[in-house]
Amino acid sequence: MKKAVSALILAWLNLQRSQILSPVEGYVARRSVQVGQKVAAGSPLMAVISTQQMWLDANFKETQLRKMRIGQPVKVFFDLYGDDVKFDGKVSGIEMGTGSAFSLLPAQNATGNWIKVVQRVPVRIDLDPEQMKKYPLRIGLSANVEVNVAETQGEVLRKPRPNDVLYQTQTLDYDLRPVNELAEKIIQENSNNADE
Repeated sequence: MKKAVSALILAWLNLQRSQILSPVEGYVARRSVQVGQKVAAGSPLMAVISTQQMWLDANFKETQLRKMRIGQPVKVFFDLYGDDVKFDGKVSGIEMGTGSAFSLLPAQNATGNWIKVVQRVPVRIDLDPEQMKKYPLRIGLSANVEVNVAETQGEVLRKPRPNDVLYQTQTLDYDLRPVNELAEKIIQENSNNADE
């Protein structure tokens, strides 16, 4: 009897898992799966762009970072909206390496190559979510970024925040009460039939 109840619960869970829910609220940017298609576990089905948290990575020259601090106010003008719309933001982080340092094949200067190339460092800028609701953005847009470096009170490095939860979801929290009630009902019915 216990084996049959376990099989029922497993079948019910498999049915619930046949519908895939996104753990974040957002927009589908690229879909590689069609309705009714069988998919293997772990294969990418689509890219979902979260609307809960968006930011901008601005690539500044290393010579421009000297006075840059966490928390400094930022003005951003996207080519999408031109100079008519100014986005407000703040510096929320400065990456620990240049953009080319983490590339698949990082640039290596050959011996005797005395050309010095100024590198660019990604600076993370958090944008005002209310402005982004009014003027939605897309991934990969071009922008002009102005950082007010007059305020020098902030930190140069962002403090680690290991306990910050970026995304939370209840999509995998299944309420087992319906299947447990069904199993109990089936057991009761079979117990009554066995008594007769």
